[in-house]
Amino acid sequence: MFSKLVFSTLLFFSAMAFAQNTKAPNTVLMRGEPVRTYSHLPAINKPAPKFTLTDVNMNDQTLDSYKGRYVILNIFPSVDTGVCSASVHHFNEEAGNLPNTVVLCISKDLPFAQKRFCGAEGIKNVVMLSDFRSDFGWNYGVEMIDSSMKGLLSRAVVVIDPSGKIIYEEQVPDISQEPNYDAAIAAVKS
Repeated sequence: MFSKLVFSTLLFFSAMAFAQNTKAPNTVLMRGEPVRTYSHLPAINKPAPKFTLTDVNMNDQTLDSYKGRYVILNIFPSVDTGVCSASVHHFNEEAGNLPNTVVLCISKDLPFAQKRFCGAEGIKNVVMLSDFRSDFGWNYGVEMIDSSMKGLLSRAVVVIDPSGKIIYEEQVPDISQEPNYDAAIAAVKS
């Protein structure tokens, strides 16, 4: 009897610890249809989760590579869609006007596709990074976990200050819509 009580108590506390470490899914829309992401974006005023992503030359890039600068994370499903392409173009135009700021455009696209896109579109002011072999989507809560988009990243913007703290985040409610560029830019300028 005593061993059953001890076992039940241990099982209960193990389940509670697991529940506290498990993130709750978030729901966004894709043309009005619900799509779940792994979790929510990291909270404002918290340190940005570290990451290692792959650049267009197949080199690893980490968040620490940009320490001491404002970092805008432009996160999206694929450069081969109209809205994603528009966000890269918009941030490419804005990036040249933002002192001490780098814009990282992050998707699951392979680095080869990102490089082709930048060359064909004249993109030179942003850094394209691929999440094709990392856990960025899970750490930032943006990887879609169901629908035909499963495995891709949802549309979001995160702004990190030079000390590494998140000062702005936007999970775009419907991934078929563009992010609030003005709010992201204002976070860097404030």
